[in-house]
Amino acid sequence: MKKSVNDRVSVLRSLMQKENLSAYYITGTDPHMSEYVSPRWRTLSFISSFTGSAGSVLITEDKALLWVDSRYYIQGAKEIENSEFTLMKTEEITIEEYMKKSLPEGSVVGIEEKSVSIKSFLSLKEKLSGKKIEVRTTKDLLQPIWTDRPEEPFSILREVNIAYAGLTREEKLERVREELEKSGADFTFISSLDDIAWLTNLRGDDILYNPVFLSFAFVDKKKAILFTSRERFDKELLKKVGECFEVREYEDAYTALPSLKNGRGYYDRAKLNMSFYPFIQDDDILHCDITTTLKARKNMIELRGMRRAHKLDGIAFASFMAELNKVPDGSLTEIDVSNALEEQRKKLDGYIGPSFAPISAFAENGAIVHYSANEESNRRIDKDGLLVLDTGSQFTFGTTDLTRTLLFGKAKKEEKIDYTLVLKGHLALASQRFIKGTRGYQLDILARQYLWTAGMTYSHGTGHGVGCGLSVHEGPARISPAAIDVPLEEGMVLSDEPGVYKENRYGIRIENLIAVEKNVTTEFGEFLSFEVLSLVPYEKALIETKLLTDNEITLINAYHSWVRDELIDEVDDKTKVWLEEATSPLSRE
Repeated sequence: MKKSVNDRVSVLRSLMQKENLSAYYITGTDPHMSEYVSPRWRTLSFISSFTGSAGSVLITEDKALLWVDSRYYIQGAKEIENSEFTLMKTEEITIEEYMKKSLPEGSVVGIEEKSVSIKSFLSLKEKLSGKKIEVRTTKDLLQPIWTDRPEEPFSILREVNIAYAGLTREEKLERVREELEKSGADFTFISSLDDIAWLTNLRGDDILYNPVFLSFAFVDKKKAILFTSRERFDKELLKKVGECFEVREYEDAYTALPSLKNGRGYYDRAKLNMSFYPFIQDDDILHCDITTTLKARKNMIELRGMRRAHKLDGIAFASFMAELNKVPDGSLTEIDVSNALEEQRKKLDGYIGPSFAPISAFAENGAIVHYSANEESNRRIDKDGLLVLDTGSQFTFGTTDLTRTLLFGKAKKEEKIDYTLVLKGHLALASQRFIKGTRGYQLDILARQYLWTAGMTYSHGTGHGVGCGLSVHEGPARISPAAIDVPLEEGMVLSDEPGVYKENRYGIRIENLIAVEKNVTTEFGEFLSFEVLSLVPYEKALIETKLLTDNEITLINAYHSWVRDELIDEVDDKTKVWLEEATSPLSRE
């Protein structure tokens, strides 16, 4: 496998020479700038064997470099072992900084035009211009090498019931048009796949775990066009969608836009690939897609569905825990644990499948933030230790994302201290009241403060947006140190997931989903707070109560009481016994 990686790099260099390229930049995304991509566009895996969801590659005449962030340091290093690739850490030097520092003047960098956003391309070009390095879009140089490349994905579409969507397609189009009017734009062109799925009330299966489909959308003040294959629809659904969208073939989007655009456009440069750059004019509005912001603010029906999804997920988790043997006798593996939870979820009404690949990471594997067990790495639970279990569900009416750190056997004092510090930050964020207009980065320290005090931290964000029956990661809001200028607004659903990771020892992460809600209005303004959606007890055996304040103990006990009251009448007798114990009150001993 590693030999074939080197062979591919060698052939790619030959093609680069023919194109007069000094370097070739592989972004790892698809023509819609998706975080997760279908097999067709898993270019990083093809060229380097790296299987993570975020990274980039730079191939030069004598170097093959893989960039990853801190989530993938350990995984990335393992997956490129024995190849000519070198792991580069984004937190130490970005790929753009490296090119500026290391490529000689007069170098030419190529990027396949459909694999890079307009925003990213122009930014890179500007950063390298001072050193007289040319950045050029190219055809896909991997295509002639990738002889068994998968075809473009194709799935049959299904409609979201209005009882779960809360708004019809017509109502959503009207809201988009209202925002166009406010902005002074005449039309918008949308590339983001989950935005289009939300706007059309349609779902597909083109990307694993993400119920989306390849498409573009055009909306002006009178018409709306959906660019996707008509063969995806049955006759009845095509007729219904056709009442407000004209349906054209997917590839037509690349040629139709010049004749459709009339007046001032509204584009998200971070989502549009470079093929569309020639169509953008100087007076166009360049901003986050209107649909991205509308989608993030869940309506009352969507929030009801999210609550229902989390209650069902809580039932499944409680039933799973009641069956789980937590004695580390070696009879269970990491995959056994995640499969056992999945079997409980399959029993639930409205369950579609996982919302992402499960993370079930025991002992030292827990220190790999986005570890995914496979047949080779699948660890036996054969000693005392911690297991990070990060999983999620897709329901027809909502999406979940939950992490619990489970104890097998007896806990070490260090593990209990670390778990409790993570839990304190988790509680501090979830219980915070904040004034309207607050950004996520202003709250991020709440989750990190206790770890920082102890000289520890984590490198990933604290919270990401979560879709409703859509992608488990969505924008525009986040809770992280990154200064993202997006206020948290009522109806947004985000994760609350601090953690700590000690290489070759263990990892700890605790995650609930939280929804932004109105709290109180005073003479100083309107204040917001978070509604906790997840309904799963914390691991009490890992809580060091001496490190908790009285208020924190009250918060934990109140949460556990709520979980018990919500679930107790929905589970069998065996699970009731486990639930009663798992949610019994904490005390000072």
